[in-house]
Amino acid sequence: MSANIALAETEEYTYTPEVAKRTAAVFDQVYPAISKEEWPDFAPYVDEILRLKKERNAVVLAHNYQTRDIYHCVSDIVGDSLALAQKAVDVEADVIVMAGVHFMAETTKLLNPSKTVLIPDPKAGCSLADSITGEDVRNLRKKYPGVPIVTYVNTSVEVKAESDICCTSGNAVKIVESLGVDRVLLIPDRFLAANVAAETNVEILTWQGECEVHERFTARQVTQLRKAHPNVTVLAHPECPPEVVEAADYSGSTAGMINFVSEQKPAEVALITECSMGDNIASENPDTNFIRSCNLCPHMQRINLMNICESLKTMTHEVTVDPALADRARLAVQRMLDAS
Repeated sequence: MSANIALAETEEYTYTPEVAKRTAAVFDQVYPAISKEEWPDFAPYVDEILRLKKERNAVVLAHNYQTRDIYHCVSDIVGDSLALAQKAVDVEADVIVMAGVHFMAETTKLLNPSKTVLIPDPKAGCSLADSITGEDVRNLRKKYPGVPIVTYVNTSVEVKAESDICCTSGNAVKIVESLGVDRVLLIPDRFLAANVAAETNVEILTWQGECEVHERFTARQVTQLRKAHPNVTVLAHPECPPEVVEAADYSGSTAGMINFVSEQKPAEVALITECSMGDNIASENPDTNFIRSCNLCPHMQRINLMNICESLKTMTHEVTVDPALADRARLAVQRMLDAS
């Protein structure tokens, strides 16, 4: 039983006729992504979060890997990590709640310094972001003097501040080639680096970081998937091992995969990425059959309706960025935006 469902049974959050009436319009919008059987468990939290958002002049940003109840019921903006931070710049709100992991909240604060940014659970981390520190980047610069350092946005502000330019999984090749050099450091994801290297003549040096969700996928799984579903279209995230990307029909960021499904409309598709994304976009693509071949991110799962509620009630946990790092980190992100 999820935390959301368990807490819906408490006295404070019960499904009353009043709650049903206040949330009826929301349910009409999210059905069938959320079933009639599930709605009484979610509705009391949805009701309270919607009230608190008005009271606090707040918005909720939800990453594509968030659970269906958050993604469909309480979010104001959905997307990948950088898109969320960028879109938040144009939002007229005082408070931003990041329904994602910590580096995403940091990036949001970086691009929205005047807003209050909250993360419902500060322990929602990321194995990839945790794989490298600012000191590691400084050591790489000493080891490879003069080699530009391109840093994936899935990193801490400290790491971004030590970098020359940032990139996303969707624009990494473009960013690398925009530098006009023969050799770059692309850190910290070794699989993203290897997949970029296969698409460019630029020599790619990297770090030994990886995403604990995507590194578990294998080419053998893709082969087995095709045997079981001969007509399936396989989409893989660039954080997957190169042999997985090579075995797929398409490789792209979460936004790229979503666009592929909505534009190409495959009859049957498997998203080789975090599980929740397939759940989130299935209702928007009713003519596509989604084959569940995915892994859950334990860090994303730390965010739930309960702690979003608590975050808005108590204005915790506020995300801050060291002013000594902010300008340098923001410059690395801005260079990426300019190059894109």
